[in-house]
Amino acid sequence: MAILVIKHSALGDMILALPLLRAIRQHHAGERIVLLTTAPYVDLLQRSGLADEIWTDPRPKFWQPLKLLALLSRIRNGRFSRIYDLQGSQRTKSYYRLLGKPAEAWVGNAPGCRYHIPDPTEPMHITELRRRQLALVGIPDPGLPDLDFLTGDIARYTLPARFALLVPGGAPHRPAKRWPAERFAALARQLLAQGITPVLIGRAAEQTEIAAIRALCPEAISLCDKTSIADLAALGRAAALCVGNDTGPMHIIAAARCPSLVLYSAESDPRKISPRGDWVRLLQRPSLQDVGLEDVIAALPPVRQA
Repeated sequence: MAILVIKHSALGDMILALPLLRAIRQHHAGERIVLLTTAPYVDLLQRSGLADEIWTDPRPKFWQPLKLLALLSRIRNGRFSRIYDLQGSQRTKSYYRLLGKPAEAWVGNAPGCRYHIPDPTEPMHITELRRRQLALVGIPDPGLPDLDFLTGDIARYTLPARFALLVPGGAPHRPAKRWPAERFAALARQLLAQGITPVLIGRAAEQTEIAAIRALCPEAISLCDKTSIADLAALGRAAALCVGNDTGPMHIIAAARCPSLVLYSAESDPRKISPRGDWVRLLQRPSLQDVGLEDVIAALPPVRQA
């Protein structure tokens, strides 16, 4: 027998979905597990060992019917006894319809499927929604993410023994999700005064923010555009603390059990998706422009001791 699990994106969602994949794997021990995902997450899922096979969904556009037909044919030929839709999007609902409404096999929010989880009418964390979804077929609470399978070589960075991660970036098209760079710099200086070296994490698109922080705090170390997902997990296991905006790398670092503070504006709702764990703190204001250094310091979780 074969089981199909659909999970497309995004990075934070994918990290939160790892316990779900582990629980499905355990529940269907001895069966072939196939994951249908998108290209950015193939390497992560291969490293996890939670599937026997990983398929890439090209997510065809409406003007690409041949690609869509090929994907649907591949799914049909897989003869899956159960299909877990962990994406719950309009796209995956359309797959359900175009596959001929395999009601008995489908576990998701597609109307008409036997194992149907309705879309929430009130804000609900995605992990709670998916926990309820798996409970429909008798799968117990999957728990929190475990990133022990992600091991990066961070010795090449030659970091000091005590360091904290700062994640000042975020989606380029949503600048309101970013705490001002000068306040990250003020936090960096505060950490230095406590003997903790600030280490700046980001992508190439965030070079401006990172450069602005280093201009105000030259002692900060920049790893801008130098870290993989595995590196972020390894850094999270070694860091004393992490502070960052609501962005994908924060999910990786927090899932590595790094004491973390995630900053939220009105642009996103932490009730729906946020890192989980007793070591995680959340701070939300309508505008991050109104969040001062003292607010962040007051909200910090206990720093990991050396």
